[in-house]
Amino acid sequence: MPNVEGAIEAVDETLREAVEVRPMRNDDLEPAELASARLFFEADQISRKVCDPEIQPRSTDGSKQWIKRMRHFLTVDPDGCWVAADGDDIVGFAISQNRGRLWFLATYGVATERQGMGTGKRLIDAVLAHADGRRCMLSSTVHPGATRRYRLAGFSLYPQMRMVGTVDRSTLRTVTGLREGREADLDWIEQLDEALRGAGHGPDHAYMLDTMRLVVSPKPDKPGCVCIDGRGRAALLAAAHPETAQDLLWEALAASDGETLVNCITTANQWAVDVGLAARLSIAQEGYLAVRGMTDPAPYLASGQFL
Repeated sequence: MPNVEGAIEAVDETLREAVEVRPMRNDDLEPAELASARLFFEADQISRKVCDPEIQPRSTDGSKQWIKRMRHFLTVDPDGCWVAADGDDIVGFAISQNRGRLWFLATYGVATERQGMGTGKRLIDAVLAHADGRRCMLSSTVHPGATRRYRLAGFSLYPQMRMVGTVDRSTLRTVTGLREGREADLDWIEQLDEALRGAGHGPDHAYMLDTMRLVVSPKPDKPGCVCIDGRGRAALLAAAHPETAQDLLWEALAASDGETLVNCITTANQWAVDVGLAARLSIAQEGYLAVRGMTDPAPYLASGQFL
């Protein structure tokens, strides 16, 4: 009788040996984006709840934005960017960055058919070596393999919530004391980042200023800022006081058009839950904020990519 189990193990070992984990190159960006779009589309389909909208493939514009963002990371801190390659095919990626005393993981994934073969561990080992003792932060999905790997690497997992829906415009509040942000604000925003998470965003703020709308509360005693993306969603929010954070989130919700999303809400940020519920958004759980050497920052809504 054929030894089927042994044959499967032999195939797995052959695939394992064929995969090279190496630093990312510029010519890896497009194939890595294709691998990312496919992987996260499949993962979102699996985790989709009945009440969630239909999962849509990444748009052409979304693909261009992904490549632009990863090129930014590859330019700023190339030693934190790694891929798993099988010949010309990219079958995994892990993009991390060091910013001062903080390391963060911008994105990570392994092609579905290559999971469970050790490729993910090799990628994570490579990017965590780049952390070199820094405090660490990442936004994790609920994928059991990924969360197990983060926990084994010493990360604490803080459950995250997300709020989705169309804002009830009758609930919007009049907010004062805010203005459009500008490059001159980045110095004090860096200091605010330092106080909240131990390190600034450095060159990422200039990137976000170029690609998103920045709104700030310039009050010396209650500073804060929010980056609002092209769909009117709060992509990153930081404040010195919950009241300021709520004002900034209301401003972002007022900019939304149609269905919006507020995510990366940890239990330390109940102020965001209060705003979302008041705006008649629905709440659900979504993954984890994984940290090592620090606690979850507040008042703060992390960006999925810039943390």
